[in-house]
Amino acid sequence: MKYPDNILEVAALLPDYMGFIFWERSARYFDGVIPKLPQSIKKTGVFVNETIEGILHKVALHDLQAIQLHGKESVDFCTELQSKLQNKIEVIKVFSILDDFNFEVLKPYESICDYFLFDTKGKLPGGNGTTFDWKVLESYPSSKPFFLSGGIGLDELEAANEIMKINLPLYAIDVNSKFEIEPGLKNIEALQNLSTIK
Repeated sequence: MKYPDNILEVAALLPDYMGFIFWERSARYFDGVIPKLPQSIKKTGVFVNETIEGILHKVALHDLQAIQLHGKESVDFCTELQSKLQNKIEVIKVFSILDDFNFEVLKPYESICDYFLFDTKGKLPGGNGTTFDWKVLESYPSSKPFFLSGGIGLDELEAANEIMKINLPLYAIDVNSKFEIEPGLKNIEALQNLSTIK
């Protein structure tokens, strides 16, 4: 999310999470004031290789309830970050996938992150608008709930439902570029259509 009026329009649809990208190289970079949102919406800060001090500053400034880590954050980094978060802030560690993935890399993060997020490996740390081969997730060995991201539009939801049928701990769908008019400006009509699909 980027534009105040658009933020409020999306908030009226009551998504569970709303993301704000604090990576300056992103076309969706957010550098404003988040308007007052319904309490049910978790304001989520999206960071790429940010310092712990930088993350804590944004958490306090915007009263964030969740953090997405889209960079190369180590286990030690996540552990230290968790120890310095005063309130219960959800930490979501992002891993990029293309055609295959070594799920062993997740094990050290399981005890220090609340969720994983699987996105498509691309030129950017996120928002590339393409899907990865979701069949890779059939080998997911963990009970840790995860977000599914990467090029998800209305046409991909049927395939996402198939993933849910194979008893994976899919917690949420993360949508972005396929519901945009331009980077950071969401298409309200498309999101309304999404909200009617179960």
